[in-house]
Order: sequence, then structure tokens, then C-alpha cells
Amino acid sequence: MKTIARSRSYFFAAFVSLAIAGALKSPAAAAMPPDAPQGKRSPLLAVMQTELDRSFKTLSGQDPAAYFIGYTITDTQRADVSGSNGALLSSSENRNRWLEVSVRTGNYDLDNTHKIGERQAQNGGPGTSVPIDDDPEVMRREIWLETDKQYRSAAEWLIKIKTGREVKVETAEGRAPDFSHEQPQTYIGPETSFLLERKPWEEKVRAYTKAFRDSPVVINSIVTFSAQAQNAYHVTSEGTQLQFGQIRYRLELFIQGKAPDGMDLNRYYNFDWVHPSDVPDDKAVYAAEATMRKELEGLVAAPINEPSVGPALLTGRAAAVFFHEVFGHRAEGHRQKDVAEGQTFAKKVGEQILPPFLSISDDTTMSKLGSTDLLGYYQYDDEGVGANRVVLVDHGVLKDFEMSRSPLVGFPHSNGHGRRQLGASPVSRQGNLIVESSKTMTDAQLRAKLIELIKQQGRQFGLLIDDIAGGFTFTGRGQPQAFQVLPLVVYKVYADGRPDELVRGVDIVGTPLAALTKIVATGDKQEVFNGYCGAESGSVPVSAASPAILTSELEVQKKESSTDRPPILPAPAHDIIKAGGQQ
Repeated sequence: MKTIARSRSYFFAAFVSLAIAGALKSPAAAAMPPDAPQGKRSPLLAVMQTELDRSFKTLSGQDPAAYFIGYTITDTQRADVSGSNGALLSSSENRNRWLEVSVRTGNYDLDNTHKIGERQAQNGGPGTSVPIDDDPEVMRREIWLETDKQYRSAAEWLIKIKTGREVKVETAEGRAPDFSHEQPQTYIGPETSFLLERKPWEEKVRAYTKAFRDSPVVINSIVTFSAQAQNAYHVTSEGTQLQFGQIRYRLELFIQGKAPDGMDLNRYYNFDWVHPSDVPDDKAVYAAEATMRKELEGLVAAPINEPSVGPALLTGRAAAVFFHEVFGHRAEGHRQKDVAEGQTFAKKVGEQILPPFLSISDDTTMSKLGSTDLLGYYQYDDEGVGANRVVLVDHGVLKDFEMSRSPLVGFPHSNGHGRRQLGASPVSRQGNLIVESSKTMTDAQLRAKLIELIKQQGRQFGLLIDDIAGGFTFTGRGQPQAFQVLPLVVYKVYADGRPDELVRGVDIVGTPLAALTKIVATGDKQEVFNGYCGAESGSVPVSAASPAILTSELEVQKKESSTDRPPILPAPAHDIIKAGGQQ
């Protein structure tokens, strides 16, 4: 999911989590779990608070006045080990700190971030790198310079907004306040870090990628291990003081092949874990690799699927991405406010938008679903608001939106979904999108129902979408309100009992309001898709969980294909003619 010009969002599997979870049990909404561990207060907080008090005392008396100042320092420790085709590509470890300063001029109702028509207020820059030393004077100097830069930009933009506002036409949604009033939060959690021996991982990525050389269809393979510990320190003029950290580990597997006609074919897999003891063993990794090789070999020989419309069954992983793209992005609060957005659901609160057996929540308090770690979990969002469980759809009826501190008419407060990549400004984003169903079937019953629909519609076959690479969606008003989901493994399921046929070159396309109404049944277990979503505020980790879904009508088109043909010669290890004579 990657948004371009604030209107196109991508969900990248880039290395997919295929874990199947058990029954969903969502904890109650809470800013922090009551048993959350306490930590030792970092000296950074005192430095940040001292400079904040000094800056706010002066800048709140300027014209225009600063009514809000927030400082965030993010300290990141990261290690990466990457290999390809049996050799080590890179191995590194680094640590850095990033300072972000938010200065708002005006007031909560109208400030320098206000957007009128197509003109978007800008801040003074994406932030700045700061030293990793805890030298109070050096750090205060960095904060002072960035605060001055951000105040000057905020003051300039507020003047432009006020002078140009009267000649602009605004929607009712656009007249909502620019910033929400929220209760200040205080939490001092333990700081996180890791100790890692990279040498064993260097050997592992060599071995893991070497195993892919056994297949003649694998043109390229890459395996990457990463470990990241990130600590955030956040203070605001409203009284918030936060310190919290998180560690994540990831192993990503990727292979690439080419069909005879030049179509690029990829397979992905990834493992995500939080505790070092949960690292996947070699047996699990090699089993995943064997599946990837087998599927890629099948895809290289598979025929291209022609464009079609008909019944389809999406496994839970594919369904999770489907809901993320088709529904999730359109339930992000800022998209209801922006006149440049399609505002698909802005006027539909209280209306039936899904079949009544489906409910959807976004629960960023969930660290796991069953035994699977969820990438969309966090303690506080990037505006200092505690994580929450938000019921978006209740038995098919739209109830709420994912909200940042940019309020809507009727939705005056954040529910903890203001998110961003370092260097971007937070907007409302998805976290853990969880789909639940009260109309479930076993896998066998779903397949039987699929065949029944194929026969009822007089078609020869339907589609089984078994794995997915990701997808993207258009949400801007000046573009088609459409989505595209990018399957990797697709089968034709024939009504006459013929064996399923693997096909390639399939992209799922459609429009959201129509597609959501075509779901007729779901499976009885949820599957998790972990990935990274790119939009206006950069790339953020997200999860989506869903049971398999059966839809009465799904449109697919041909995948874009490369004009490059496969290599003329086979890989050296698979060439029957080698140096020294014929084998």
C-alpha cells in the first residue's frame, strides 16, 4: 500500500506472514495494559521538557501565537544481514536518533495545517538527525534550532491560510476543527535494546539462499534478516510525557523467476517475531522454501488466465489484503475530511455497507492473534494517543473511522490511529484490521458452495485465490474509486470435477461499494497477513486478519507483463553442457 499524491495506497506483502490464527479474542480498549512494566526515566525527557517550556513560553506570545508544541525523539538500533544465491550481500548494524518538532499556530479550530481545496499547508521540513550522546546542551541546541524552523514555517502558513480562506469553498467536513483536544498521557516504559551476533545469521542467509539454487527456475533469491529496537520519547505543551520501546525481528524470503513469455513471477514468505526465543528453526524455513520453489516451478509452466468475472474463493491471507484495500483505507478518518478524496464512507455512518454477518474492528492493542505476532500493534500512536480497539463495522453497519487528532464532524477525538514513518506528519492509518464473521463454513463447505455458484451462473469455472503479493487502491476524487489486489497463486476450480488448474497473470480489480456486497459466506478460521502500508505519512507496519471469503462475483484482469524473455542459457549449475565435456 503506497499512496501517491495523497490518493493511491499500496499494501506490500513484500514478504508475507502466512500464519493461521485461532479464534479472535480482542482485549478491551485501553491506553496501556494495566500490567505494563515501568521503566527508568531517560534523561532525554528532562532535556526535552526544559527546552519545550522555554520555547512555549516565548512562542505562545508571538503573533501568530503557537498554541501547541510537541517534541519526539526516536532512537533506533538496527541490524541487517542479507544474502543472495548462496553468498552474503551485506551485514551491518547501526544506531541513530531522529528529532521531530510539531509547532501549531492559531488555535484548535483553525491552525497552520488547515487544507483548503487543493492547497496543502506544509511544515518546515521532515525533522532532523540528532546526536546519540545524551549531552543536554548539545541536545537543547538541536531542539532549539528545529523549533525555530518549524515555528517560522507554521506562522507563514497560517497567514497564507487566513488571507486565502474567504475565497475558498469548503465542505461541511472541511469545517471541522483542525486539531482535537485530548487528555495528556504519562507513561515511562522500559527502554529496549538487543545484543546480536551477526555471524550466525550471515551463515544462515548463505545457506537459505543456496538451497534455492536446487531449482532451475529460480533466477534470483534474496534472504534478509533484520532486528530493530526503537525507543520513542515524546513531550507536548499539553502535558504529555511518554517513553516506550519496541523490538521486532524479521526474516524475509524472496525468489524470482520468469515465464517463457517474459512475465515476472515472484514468491514471498516472511517470519515475524518479538521474543528471541521465537526465532524460526531451520526446519521451518526450509519447509517454507520448498513450498516456494514448488509453487514457482508450477507458475512458470502455468497458462495465463484470461480476464473474467465470476465466483471466487479467497483464502484468509488474500481476504485480509482485500479488506485492507477495499475497506480499510476508505475508513481512515482524514479521507472523509479532505475535499480531494473520494469520501466513499463519509455520509454512510449508520448504513449497511457489508453483509450483516460481517464485523470489522481495528485493534492496535493486540500484540498477537493466536500465536501470531501482529505488526500493527503499538502502545501509543505517533501523536501520543493510547492504542485502542475501534469497532468500524458492526454486523454490516458502518459505525466509526480510524481517527488521528484531525477530527471530523461527529467524531471529535482521536482513537489512537495517528501514524507516520519517521520524517512524515501523522495522519489516520490502519493498524490491526480484524474481520469477524457469524456465517462460517468449513473449507470443504466453502468449496462446495463455490462449485454450486459456478453451476448456478452457468460458468465452467471459478477462481481460488490462495496467496497474495499485496495491492493498492485509489481514493482520490479525481481518480476512479477502484482497487487492485495482486495475487500470486491462483487456481481455476472447475464445476465438472476436473482437477484444479494453476494459472498465472491474474490481478483482482473492482470498485469498493460493489465488491463489498458480493460476499456470501466466510471460512471458520482467521489467517494473518503482516506487511507494510505506504500512504501520505510514509510506510508503517500493519496487519490484517480475516477468514476466507466466498464472493459471488469477482473481476480479474491480465497482469502487466515484461517484454524481457528468460535468460538464453540456463543457470550454470543446471546446464547439461559444462566445461570439460557433456555430462
